[in-house]
Amino acid sequence: MKKTLKIVAVIAGLLALAAAWPAWYLYQEIDKARSEDPLVWEADVAALERTTHQSCQAGQGVVFLGSSSIRLWDTLGEDMAPLPVVQHGFGGAKLNDLVHYAARLVNACRPRAVVIFAGTNDIDPAASKTPQALLASYQALIAKIRVAQPELPVFYIGITPSPLRWSVWPLAQATNHAIAEWSAQQNNLYFIDTSAALMGTDGEPDGDNYRFDGLHLSARGYRLWAEIIRAEVVRELDMLAASNTHVQ
Repeated sequence: MKKTLKIVAVIAGLLALAAAWPAWYLYQEIDKARSEDPLVWEADVAALERTTHQSCQAGQGVVFLGSSSIRLWDTLGEDMAPLPVVQHGFGGAKLNDLVHYAARLVNACRPRAVVIFAGTNDIDPAASKTPQALLASYQALIAKIRVAQPELPVFYIGITPSPLRWSVWPLAQATNHAIAEWSAQQNNLYFIDTSAALMGTDGEPDGDNYRFDGLHLSARGYRLWAEIIRAEVVRELDMLAASNTHVQ
């Protein structure tokens, strides 16, 4: 009887650890995201390079670059099919972190296109950058990833309204507006707005679209993302391909 109870206790303990692991890992990422030093992500980026280097097929893959919302997108490959994807999401990445690692996570792949989600970790109730500063960081990122591919199509997913950071949503909106406005004036830069789909009928973020932390998307939230983002990316890439064929 005692032996059985011990086994049950061990199993219960292991199950509790398994349940707690995702929460602990996410909070570890949030803690590292407070740093402005991109080197805190070196190990994460090196791990990505080892995992995805075979997926980088020049001129074919679409690199999804960004923070943990990209990393946690478990169904990304099937959601974007038949487009081949390279999933380069890491931790609580900020826009300047992406600038630092762009050569390794984008340029090295020579992709067909890039989809970016970052900026939400730059706008936090405890410490927020200005929309002007974030636009400058995004412009620096575009400049860096277009060194070898000047016309590379880039899609920016607008910062999402989340329950955890609802108090700074006006700043996020201003940042989205600045990036969208600038992108509209450039060749092959696109802004994808998913905010309306994530809102509830009360005009605030719908909690069902987010995980327990009120920040990262739930399975339902990712389904909404997939529908909007895939449609936009496929439409624009098809139009570019048709245009290039016509020119040739």
